[in-house]
Amino acid sequence: MVVVVWLLIPLAQAAQDPTAPLGWQAPAVKTSPSRARLPQLQGIFCDQDGQACRAILNSVSVGTGGRISGYTLSQVTDDYVILQRGGRQWRLEMFADNIKSE
Repeated sequence: MVVVVWLLIPLAQAAQDPTAPLGWQAPAVKTSPSRARLPQLQGIFCDQDGQACRAILNSVSVGTGGRISGYTLSQVTDDYVILQRGGRQWRLEMFADNIKSE
């Protein structure tokens, strides 16, 4: 009977860090609010008249007024898009090196 109890003791202690001081507990992990990343513009396609355009953002086709990752697509032209979120706007250009906040 003593042998059985002695064999179960290491299993109960395995959940704790064996190098930690007795009675020590790891601090609670604090999570910070995540910020939505600006979607990546991967393409723009328009009909032959250039009137109805859609954008490919994060591998998803989105039209004007559509939402992706918390952003609203407010304007699509043949070479840039305007995204809005929380009263701010971002202009993403197809071949731009910089993202412009307006």
